[in-house]
Amino acid sequence: MPRDVDQPRGGPHDREVEAAYFTLLRAREELDGLRRYDDYLRDERGRLRRAMSEGDALADRVDPRYRRVLAHTDKPLADAIRTRLAVIEDELARLPDRLVAAEEFVEECEREHAELKRSA
Repeated sequence: MPRDVDQPRGGPHDREVEAAYFTLLRAREELDGLRRYDDYLRDERGRLRRAMSEGDALADRVDPRYRRVLAHTDKPLADAIRTRLAVIEDELARLPDRLVAAEEFVEECEREHAELKRSA
């Protein structure tokens, strides 16, 4: 709806355009946050996998008699890492749907904001 010439700036339509703009900004921030989260999960998965394989490689070079003091912590540590990896994999499996939804919402917000600006 075109703005009435007599309607002062800051009227209902301008506030609607401004609200749509801030919604768009928040949607973009959410999408960027999800992308950073995806990067973090992938990096963390790689770090944990490297930690497991490097730990195994280091342990293989040392006589088990010398590692006996530490040996009781090997299984709980490996279990904790495997548990964290499982949670990461679960999150990574869900993330594509969340990213698609966020991208679609950004596109919807961009369209709405552009339409409101055009009708100003």
